[in-house]
Amino acid sequence: MLPAAFPMQWLHLSETLAFGTLLTLAPYQAGLAIQRKLRGNPLANPVLIAVLTISAVLLFTGISYREYFAGARIVHLLLGPATVALAIPLADSVKRLRSSLKGALVSIAAGALVSAVTGLWLVRLLGGSAQVANSMAPKAATTPIAMGIAQGVGGEPSLTATFAILAGILVSITVEHLLRWAQVKDWRAYGLAAGTAGSGIGTARAFHLNQQAGAFAGLALGLNGLATAILVPLLVWLTSLVTGR
Repeated sequence: MLPAAFPMQWLHLSETLAFGTLLTLAPYQAGLAIQRKLRGNPLANPVLIAVLTISAVLLFTGISYREYFAGARIVHLLLGPATVALAIPLADSVKRLRSSLKGALVSIAAGALVSAVTGLWLVRLLGGSAQVANSMAPKAATTPIAMGIAQGVGGEPSLTATFAILAGILVSITVEHLLRWAQVKDWRAYGLAAGTAGSGIGTARAFHLNQQAGAFAGLALGLNGLATAILVPLLVWLTSLVTGR
């Protein structure tokens, strides 16, 4: 329910396309400006800033997520084309990718398998429901792909989207420090790690830092989505056979 101080027109505004789009894009643009001011500090992640801002606005106004999403649906529809557009810088770097393709494929397959297994089985081991586990399993895939996979295996797509976004933010914030700690200096390795574990958000961070890292992150993003789409249904089926539920 909306607070009494808010007129009913606010409810109608919350369902308009302009309001939902503005509430989505304005905080993200503010987050980009903050990150630039802080010289690219990964802690000032624009997606995290946007998520926190939108959540605060919804809580303060009493607007439900369903009402907000009805207005922001155009942004959701653009997720697919935005993911496909990552193929452009990938095509520009195809010669560099070709020489490292075998190692990259092994790395991406291993990353997809580890992410799906840990997401699925850790939730089950900790007593979570099958639906939550199935929603968690495709978390490393980019959000549109992850939501489609979750829906196909009995998960909750909105919950999967939350997991995927949180995973991307976490990777974007920590991957540089982790790779520096491990003394990994190859931008190709950085890109593969960011794209495989951090989906679109990690890939965007990779492009921000280095073109080669961005190209490999784009490769990892696409192939990890494909690998996850194959592995998750298989793992869910095997898990249901073992557990009987």
